[in-house]
Amino acid sequence: MLSFDQKLSIIQSFAELTQHNVSLGRVNFHFEDSAHEKKTVVYHLHPNGNGFVFAGLVNGIQTDDKGMVNIRDYNEDELRALIMKSITSLATTPRLQVAAPAKSKASNRKAPKEETWVGPDNATLTLQFEDDLWYVYAGLSLESAFETYEEAEQYLEEEQFTRA
Repeated sequence: MLSFDQKLSIIQSFAELTQHNVSLGRVNFHFEDSAHEKKTVVYHLHPNGNGFVFAGLVNGIQTDDKGMVNIRDYNEDELRALIMKSITSLATTPRLQVAAPAKSKASNRKAPKEETWVGPDNATLTLQFEDDLWYVYAGLSLESAFETYEEAEQYLEEEQFTRA
């Protein structure tokens, strides 16, 4: 296990990060150029060597419910790689999450071009087909996009919405 000073030195070597000292000798590091609201890359690096790195936008890395990975037992290479992945994920402009294609797009031709769905507390969403994708709108705000009507329908039903 790397010591606090070793981890601190590794993290400080990333010029993209800004150090913020917090309580109890802990240190946070922020990526100020983040394309997301999230800016914290390293959270509560503690003098005992414990700490966390945000990896909530990195595919294939198991995180806690806040998107964090405990780095207590990480070696230098692992720590550098994780921090670089975190910075890269935060630097990437947020994109619309499109569901993976699971069914033929041919099914898009059978469904209506626009539907209104009603959910909990009478919230309404609009399902609209345009440019070969199904878009779910909450008012003027885009909520989600899907490749097939069935995927959109399944999403809406899972969110407890029904056709109006």
